[in-house]
Amino acid sequence: MPVTNFSTPEKYTYLPGFATYHESEAIPNTIPIAQNAPQKPAHGLYAEKLSGTAFTAPRHENQQAWLYRIVPASAHSSFDPLDLSPKLNPPTSENGRWHQIPNQLRWSPFDLDDQASWVDGMHLVAGAGDAALKHGLGILVFAVGKSMERRTAYYSADGDALIVLQHGVLDVTTEFGKILVRPGEIFVIPRGIRYRVDLPDGPARGYILELYSGHFALPELGPIGTNGLANGGDFQCPVAAFEEDFEDGNTYTLVAKFAGKLFRAKQDHTPFDVVGWKGNYYPYKYDLGRFNTMGTISYDHPDPSIFTVLTAQSDKPGTAIADFVIFPPRWLVGEDTFRPPYYHRNCMSEFMGMICGEYDAKIGGGFLPAGASLHNVMSAHGPDAETHKKASEAPLKPVKVGEGSMAFMFESCLMVGVTEWGLHKCDKVQEDYNKESWEGLKGHFKRPDGEAAR
Repeated sequence: MPVTNFSTPEKYTYLPGFATYHESEAIPNTIPIAQNAPQKPAHGLYAEKLSGTAFTAPRHENQQAWLYRIVPASAHSSFDPLDLSPKLNPPTSENGRWHQIPNQLRWSPFDLDDQASWVDGMHLVAGAGDAALKHGLGILVFAVGKSMERRTAYYSADGDALIVLQHGVLDVTTEFGKILVRPGEIFVIPRGIRYRVDLPDGPARGYILELYSGHFALPELGPIGTNGLANGGDFQCPVAAFEEDFEDGNTYTLVAKFAGKLFRAKQDHTPFDVVGWKGNYYPYKYDLGRFNTMGTISYDHPDPSIFTVLTAQSDKPGTAIADFVIFPPRWLVGEDTFRPPYYHRNCMSEFMGMICGEYDAKIGGGFLPAGASLHNVMSAHGPDAETHKKASEAPLKPVKVGEGSMAFMFESCLMVGVTEWGLHKCDKVQEDYNKESWEGLKGHFKRPDGEAAR
């Protein structure tokens, strides 16, 4: 049965569960019984299949949905290129599409933009791989100040988009129904699903992880057992809702992102005409405040993998093309333990962002909400000098960190490159990041015989 979040306006009703088979219809008796494509679907509708995986993918991996709609999605004009593409697929630099560099990078908060809508408010910052090969990921930031035109829809053929909202509210109309996304929530819109973004509360800003490879899944819990981290029942997908807008002369614009470039087509009917749907391929959202944090109750700091919300595994089990990890408010109680994240070099790339508050491993003021950092493969990083000093001297009593704070990380086994816009043209890179964070660290080694190190 549909459930309504107690803090959500009543018109936004959701179905609970992650990767669960669901059925939803806006008009009774829309969905056929015991079949998918009857000769004459109910109410004069068309049956249309939307496949998120290959037909012959293993049953436990297969994702698909059946849509019962007024007009098939194929009824539109030919696509023409849209000149906004350079924001999403920047011109190649001397080094190719990506700048591959080992330096630690940090960005100041990205600006709000009160003139852009969803289609022209996204910028590709970093990534790896190639959408055309269905391998890798893209990392984008968005800053939008106005709703999309009412008769406009957008979709990406490149991959599933995990949207982390940092500021504002997104009122999203999808083919499957409506979803309201607020700060502290994430929204996942799978590859190919059409949607429109309205802004009921003014400008909005955030981050996007576009997954070119496969789909997101809940991480395995292993010895944790059956509950913990992100629980499947806390994910929410929309109930069926449709528009009727078929008056003569109406023209809708359909914008497609395909291999990093934008294209535009026209049609004379609304794309949001799905009266009923069934399947396990649909958009969904999740409230990060529901994350059940795990941690040590004895000693040492656990690896950040313990904070994974969603993962997309590579062909090698345990190694992710992309992990979405959060650092929510939590208790630290470890004895004889340096409690902030330890210094490390990682075979994974780590792109971090800040939704609100202050990150406990970076208290110097440079890592701010709406900003970001990138620590690439084997680029050394960890707490800044001031954080290290305070944590080394702090009394080890139970303490809650991150009150009013939420940081996150996009982690990948791939070497993440930076676009020309992200490195030079956005004017947000903090040139003194390394100096301010780690050059103040000094050696305090003493020989066992008491002599100072030479």
